[in-house]
Amino acid sequence: MPAFPAAAREALADTQLRRNLAHATGTIRAKRAAVVGEVAEWEELRLAGAAIKDNTLRRLDEHLLTLEAALQARGATVHWARDAREACDIVARIAKDHDVDEVVKVKSMATQEIGLNEALAEHGVTAWETDLAELIVQLGDDLPSHILVPAIHRNRAEIREIFRREMAAAGRPAPDGLTDDPAELAGAARLHLREKFLRAEMAVSGANFAVAESGTLVVVESEGNGRMCLTLPEVLVSVVGIEKVVPTWADLDVFLQLLPRSSTGERMNPYTSTWSGVTPGDGPQEMHVVLLDNGRTRALADEVGRQALRCIRCSACLNVCPVYERTGGHAYGSVYPGPIGAILNPLLKGVGVDEQTDSLPYASSLCGACFEACPVRIDIPEVLVHLRSQVVDAHRGGPPKPEAVAMKSAAWVLSDARRLGLAERGLGIANRVLTRFGRRVLPGGRRGVSRLPWPGSVWTNARDLPAPPRESFRAWWRKR
Repeated sequence: MPAFPAAAREALADTQLRRNLAHATGTIRAKRAAVVGEVAEWEELRLAGAAIKDNTLRRLDEHLLTLEAALQARGATVHWARDAREACDIVARIAKDHDVDEVVKVKSMATQEIGLNEALAEHGVTAWETDLAELIVQLGDDLPSHILVPAIHRNRAEIREIFRREMAAAGRPAPDGLTDDPAELAGAARLHLREKFLRAEMAVSGANFAVAESGTLVVVESEGNGRMCLTLPEVLVSVVGIEKVVPTWADLDVFLQLLPRSSTGERMNPYTSTWSGVTPGDGPQEMHVVLLDNGRTRALADEVGRQALRCIRCSACLNVCPVYERTGGHAYGSVYPGPIGAILNPLLKGVGVDEQTDSLPYASSLCGACFEACPVRIDIPEVLVHLRSQVVDAHRGGPPKPEAVAMKSAAWVLSDARRLGLAERGLGIANRVLTRFGRRVLPGGRRGVSRLPWPGSVWTNARDLPAPPRESFRAWWRKR
């Protein structure tokens, strides 16, 4: 992916994309505002969620060991993955051990993050997405553009065409005469997926939360596809980011109040699935849990940035962000778009690695709407400014950029009265020369501002540069 400015410029030219995004994010914002307004103690819940996450992160190693022991006591096999490659290799090895050539998947940001579908395909295993929006993205050979609604950039007419064109090659074809009515589209997806649910021998999930004290994994969803994946196959593999752990069930209660309201604008999500190990004769008879790092300990070591690990993937920050609403998620070049992606990606990958990642902390107006919407009070603007300083530091020592040269030159001139006086005289002469040769120093009839053709003209394309005075204050003072 190109750096954010180039990708955003292309996205801004797509008027259909902008209409789709404005409609979808506006609808979600309105629903969220209504259900959050019903909770008198909403701010206290936000503070509690932030405190629980921070306290858990301070003792993350202890809670993870507690979680591992509880899972193993209930018959689950726990694997530790330092990075995406290790996690993908573990899941692929489990599939090959069971002679499986296809798996069904619960919607999972972690598996998208590590590129699991592509990695399994290299081993001859097909991974089928069962979330409706993820199915649309997969059938359309597309990329997710939103944390909660991956196909938010598509309208229903586009979805109808994808179903009619692609469903047959992936399984049951779309019904004849399929219209773009949402109920018909959902029905077509239900029929298409039912065959996959019934024949699947292995499922892959993520987890919204992992309760350490009981070894319980939790998935919240709205469609029921997750419940099918978690109960029908014989083998279940869950890929869980290490930051998803919460110590107790009492802690989980806070997040089950925060998440549905912040994500889908509902008081309670339709399906909350919890599972702890293996129960003979009921559900999967083999359970594996892959605890994924993949840069999370790097983020944990950053005292300012670690608050990003509080994130519960609700997407509230995306829905209020004026930048995301106009560019969409693809411009961020990651499975984590929007404000949270602008901080989470550099924290996980590190800055100074590639231009695209380094551009993300600048993909914001710093308006602060994301912080106000975040249910766990992640101060995204603070982290963005912090990461911008890290990006600058990472590029020190190379060829100086024009802006840096200009600032150093200004510092050199302004630090000495004699040099400043000479510069003022030079600016006055420049003003007279430009005026003499007919250049309009004050364009548009305005007085006191100008956009002069200086070396920093790219900077002045969006900003007014004050015209240099014909006479400096020092010169005026000497005359009087």
